[in-house]
Amino acid sequence: MEAGAITGILDTTLALVFTWVVYKTGAYIYKYTPYSYPNARINAMEAKLLTGQRFNELAESRTLNNFVVSLEDTDYREYLSDVSEYSLEEVEKGLERALAGTYTLMFDVLPKRVGPFFRLLLEAWDIRNIASVVKAKNLGESASDYIIELGTMVPKVKAMAEAKSMEEILVILEGTPYEEPYQKLLLGELSLQGFETELYRMHYSKLLDYALSRKGEERTILGEFVRINVDKLNILTVLRAKSAHMSAEEIRPLLIKGGTLKLDPMLHVEDLGMALAELDGTRYGPVIRDVREEVEKDLSVLEKALEDHIVARMGELTRFYPLSVATPLNYIVRKDREVRKLRAIAKLINDGVPPERIKEIVGGVA
Repeated sequence: MEAGAITGILDTTLALVFTWVVYKTGAYIYKYTPYSYPNARINAMEAKLLTGQRFNELAESRTLNNFVVSLEDTDYREYLSDVSEYSLEEVEKGLERALAGTYTLMFDVLPKRVGPFFRLLLEAWDIRNIASVVKAKNLGESASDYIIELGTMVPKVKAMAEAKSMEEILVILEGTPYEEPYQKLLLGELSLQGFETELYRMHYSKLLDYALSRKGEERTILGEFVRINVDKLNILTVLRAKSAHMSAEEIRPLLIKGGTLKLDPMLHVEDLGMALAELDGTRYGPVIRDVREEVEKDLSVLEKALEDHIVARMGELTRFYPLSVATPLNYIVRKDREVRKLRAIAKLINDGVPPERIKEIVGGVA
């Protein structure tokens, strides 16, 4: 073979190798570099999550005033600065604002290809507000008292609360995704419970659609996050329904699509114990096994166990994909659990529960 031909082959080979290296390097940079700064920031925020010792100290507060003062050296300070009357409602709303602030921060700092997912998570407050206002209106109560000023449509929710009639609310919801289910509610095609279920069904459908529109590990991680949360809601719904002796036909309309579980076997058993037995052969069998006896007496034990499982699963994904969307998801599930513990402590203090008893109870809060 002539030297020129050999040189040509070598040049072509080198060009292909160079192109491959450039492509792989570019793909690596696109995939991982955008997570370097936000995940480093989130890791620093994780170090500030409250410890068990700190929760015990907060349980000793005895008054909501002391409770709020004790949080002044934390990131909750800016969200509780408006608390003036030290009422439970004010404190709870401040803690909710802190959690919503976490989702907003993730939307702001994460890569644009995943940031909108965290804005979708904020819509959970829209659903809570809409459902609360509609329920209050049906009961003839002051709907404004049930609004948490968080989410993506606070002005509309406030307008709903001030509406003179149920039909006026339909006009306010016109053009939103919630117009159609509310119209069905007015026409009697949905019950109040069915209306709320439909709102959450739409919410999780949007989250899953977004997750499945991503690629690679982002699709895997976001999809897993949505599905295990749907599983948790469906498991608790079925078990509560079985405790109330509801039939499969009554339970099915209350379930949300998108989870990993086949729920039909649970729907057709006679009681709670048999429904739990059906879960033994699923991925949630090990989660339930250790708390089985307690769960049959108190379903809140299972709720905590499932929440712990979600935290553990996000932790696993974070270790497996350290430069990915798993890190912010792991943080928000832990932050959510922290806020719920703080709300539980605040409520127990407000109810006059002794500190030692608060420590016992909060130790069992997910």
